[in-house]
Amino acid sequence: MMTLLGLLAIGVCLRIAISDLYARRVPNAWLLSASIIAIALIIAGQFSTPRQPWPAHAAGAALGLVALLPFYAIRWMGAGDVKFFAVLGLMLGWKALLPIWMVASLAAGLHAAVIIVGRRLGVMLPTGLQMQVNRASSQWQSHPALRDMQAARQGRHGIPYAAYLAITGIGWVLASVYGGVA
Repeated sequence: MMTLLGLLAIGVCLRIAISDLYARRVPNAWLLSASIIAIALIIAGQFSTPRQPWPAHAAGAALGLVALLPFYAIRWMGAGDVKFFAVLGLMLGWKALLPIWMVASLAAGLHAAVIIVGRRLGVMLPTGLQMQVNRASSQWQSHPALRDMQAARQGRHGIPYAAYLAITGIGWVLASVYGGVA
């Protein structure tokens, strides 16, 4: 059965994925709101049957923060990614973090590999094909939707790691409810 925390997690993950893909931004207001609502649901869950295992959620928040903080310290990821992982830990509990981290990291690594291979293959294309790729790229770069997205990013670039965490988080919730995980 889907819990309110599961529904909250899906909603927050959808919002964060869209924001990170579009603007490479993880809004603090959404993270704070999700944290407050999750804490309220966990507290309310102490008065219902079955009781919410609040230590698992508290440990998830702490573990999520501590696990990714070193990557922020060495500038491999943004602060929003770290905070979002902590909020995921709060909403889903500590048991969800390792599988989510592994799948999201694999997806982000594949994303990075595609970018690297694409850049290297671009210089090895025949001249005629390079010209066609450049023409298509310039047409795409002038498209209003892409210009709006680039303006929203305000110079931020990189792999949308929070989006991969969010998509994997949704998968975890759905697998937990419908697939017997956790």
